[in-house]
Amino acid sequence: MTSLGMIFQPSSAPERLPEAARAAEHAGLDELWVWEDCFKQSGVASVVAALAATERLRVGVGILPMPLRNVALLAMELATIERLYPRRARVGVGHGVLEWMGQAGARVASPLSLMREYVPALRGLLTGDELNVSGRYVELDRVRLTWPPESAVPVLAAAEGPKTTALVGEVADGLVLTGGWSANMVHESVDRARAAREGAGVAGAFEVVVFLMTEFGDGARERMAAEFDRWNFTGDRRYAALGSPESVAQTVLEVMAAGATTVLLQSRSDAADIDAFAENAGRVRQSVMSAVSGSPSTSA
Repeated sequence: MTSLGMIFQPSSAPERLPEAARAAEHAGLDELWVWEDCFKQSGVASVVAALAATERLRVGVGILPMPLRNVALLAMELATIERLYPRRARVGVGHGVLEWMGQAGARVASPLSLMREYVPALRGLLTGDELNVSGRYVELDRVRLTWPPESAVPVLAAAEGPKTTALVGEVADGLVLTGGWSANMVHESVDRARAAREGAGVAGAFEVVVFLMTEFGDGARERMAAEFDRWNFTGDRRYAALGSPESVAQTVLEVMAAGATTVLLQSRSDAADIDAFAENAGRVRQSVMSAVSGSPSTSA
């Protein structure tokens, strides 16, 4: 069964996050993910706050920009979170928005080179290895975590372009595709990442997390059109799940069939009623589970 969750966007004040996390858990969702957009909420602090406010909900962050975060420090943070909240935290890293990285004085000349060095180093530190790395961007001298995680922490990475997508397949435990990816685009990206993974001789599970832009209710198409314009999305990127929970569930199933292992419903940036969105997302999960199992839905 594909995991289904929702996203808490940084367009909402951080003090609303515990409420959103509890609403997601109450609605029966599997996951809640947060973002680390410059210069808004901290992704790591947000994950901890949401975990502390809930009991079983898995909480992810997608993405943490690699140029902003020293890999040893991030490994320390993730290891601590995993030991405090075993098997509940999820993490995705990525290039970050290049303009924002430039504003923070952290833009790198070769984001691909950074990912090729950074992701394997982060994975190695989280498995308790002692690392000596002398790369273009990552330098580690006999670094080993004193308190590594007791459970595996998959390191996912975000991608848009074909080169990054292939690299994610080679070096990461999974792929994160952010909003505005149609089912066909998801299928193409998953195929590219898996082909690169196979070509590199990499074994093991490979996750695919997809952010699915979602709007419920009458007039959903018109409201989402304004959201697409806000993101400057055109063509196939103007893809969303719209209407009733049952209609949204059908789009979720399309994305699942394209290769998603986790689908996260993403509301409009200016959506104010987090509780209502979570409740509808819970109904979507019920419909998806019913479709997968072949049992009638019990959603209201």
